[in-house]
Amino acid sequence: MSDVTTPPESVVDQLATDRLRRFFHQLSQTFQLETFFSETGLILPILGIVVGLLGGFGAVAFRYLIGLFQGLIYSTSGDLTTAAATLPWWRIVLGPAIGGLVVGPLVYFFAREAKGHGVPEVMDAVATKGGRIRKRVAFVKILASAICIGSGGSVGREGPIVQIGSALGSSIGQILRLTDNQVRVLVACGAAAGIAATFNAPIAGAIFALEIILGDFALPTFTPIILASVMATEVSRILIGNYPAFQVPPYDLLFPQELILYCILGIIAGVVAVSFTVTLYKVEDIWDAWKFPEYLKATIGGLVIGTIALGFPQIMGVGYHSITKALLSQETWTILLLLVPLKILATSITIGSGGSGGIFAPSLFMGAMLGGAFGAGAHYLFPYHTAQPGAYAIVGMGALVAGTTQAPIQAFLILFELTQNYKIIAPIMICCVISTFVARSVKKESIYTMKLLRRGVDIRAGRDVNVLKSMRVEDFMTKHPETIREDTRLRELINVLQKSKHSTFPVMDNQNRLAGMLSLKDFREIVFEDSLFDIVIARDIATIPAISVTPDDNLATALQLINQNGIEHLPVISGADGHEEIVGILSQSDILSAYNHALEERGLMAKLHPSSA
Repeated sequence: MSDVTTPPESVVDQLATDRLRRFFHQLSQTFQLETFFSETGLILPILGIVVGLLGGFGAVAFRYLIGLFQGLIYSTSGDLTTAAATLPWWRIVLGPAIGGLVVGPLVYFFAREAKGHGVPEVMDAVATKGGRIRKRVAFVKILASAICIGSGGSVGREGPIVQIGSALGSSIGQILRLTDNQVRVLVACGAAAGIAATFNAPIAGAIFALEIILGDFALPTFTPIILASVMATEVSRILIGNYPAFQVPPYDLLFPQELILYCILGIIAGVVAVSFTVTLYKVEDIWDAWKFPEYLKATIGGLVIGTIALGFPQIMGVGYHSITKALLSQETWTILLLLVPLKILATSITIGSGGSGGIFAPSLFMGAMLGGAFGAGAHYLFPYHTAQPGAYAIVGMGALVAGTTQAPIQAFLILFELTQNYKIIAPIMICCVISTFVARSVKKESIYTMKLLRRGVDIRAGRDVNVLKSMRVEDFMTKHPETIREDTRLRELINVLQKSKHSTFPVMDNQNRLAGMLSLKDFREIVFEDSLFDIVIARDIATIPAISVTPDDNLATALQLINQNGIEHLPVISGADGHEEIVGILSQSDILSAYNHALEERGLMAKLHPSSA
């Protein structure tokens, strides 16, 4: 019998793991892999190229998928406005409803983030979730949006493509276990790829990601996003062709005085942009308040869209054909003007009822209609001093996008790349800036940030506040806190305090409901008054009423209550009026500890840290 003792299997496994860690640590030092995986290393530019390629292929596949579903429902993959003239009325009405019947349950049961226009969800992920987007979102979004748009839903394909590309970038970052900042950059790379591939506009795609998604123009961020945007554009050009998204008429600024008219158009566009933002969320609130199965609301919304389309089929789908007609001055000013409120209503109903699609194309549509109608009037009044109405339609497109997104740089860059005409850049820039100024003056939030603010996420407040807003009280409170009765005498309170490890106690009444909070500082003035030990009870010195939170509140709300009331602890209450139950207690130190831990996880952990090797 051998005297050699065989170590337990767990010990062997641990030794093997330690050797493996030391091997990879030595390997990373030898080849400087830590520098490679750092936020200033080569990993992000290389992954930016990968995300750009995938985003480009995704954008092309998405366009073909829209055509596939449109062909199944309407027997044509061409323009819906033209096809509607030959379709029976019931097919026009039922088409969007059929799409809603599929999209509603698909989004409701598989990925709620796929509902709506997509970009706010990406911004939320960047601001509060370290760029983490669920991997299934890309699949559900591409399917739901393709069905919604293909069936005639009044939404655009740019928002879904942005969300799809961002989800791909996020998935790659999560698989490789990159830091939160690196994942955020890859999310922005996906967004840039989506816009660039859609419009054949690499500069605009990059600026969209930097200005709207990240709000960061630093060089380490800029480089991978530019690479992703260029790669996506090249994929789109190879597979679809190097063609502009719209047919743009020739343009020339005839007289400098014409810029005054463009300024007026900018003011009007800003007002219309705010109207669109307000209407969209008002209609969404109406649909949310309706007591009806949520997964069936998109079907009803589709019926409404189909009914409107009987008279105005231009509102169906992305509307690029109608935009082209406005740019080429092939539509009457009355129709153009009427289509503006109709598109606002149709897009609001499609999204509010549960459809999936973007607001970027609808904004371009409204801007083209508004600008075309304004240009027709201007050209009628000043025929020898103004450009053709199509020129105003181009400028109107940029102005409406700038007003709704409140991002003028990406708006005029997109239009500049679409027109490829430097002469029109001055009117576009002026109109975009004025529209943005008017929109911000009336409504501080853009169509994207408004949705986030309604969820309690304030992008302007900074990442630190948003980190706290992403955390629920229930996850960080101390459960089953030690309580005291309101009729407990001071002598007994002192004994409880001496034996307890806590310094703050919820005070309960005779029905076991929260009556107040008692802390060490409440004892200070009377603790040496021996004559009061059997006279004073807990209720006499407690803080009443107690400021409380619920388990579903976020830590930002809790911290605000603590700061406003000069307290250090908050009781956590669950239940309705008259049936409240104390389920925990949350301290200021709990919040700060959670915040510091989140920052450590989200910003300070490197991909290959020596301490983990």
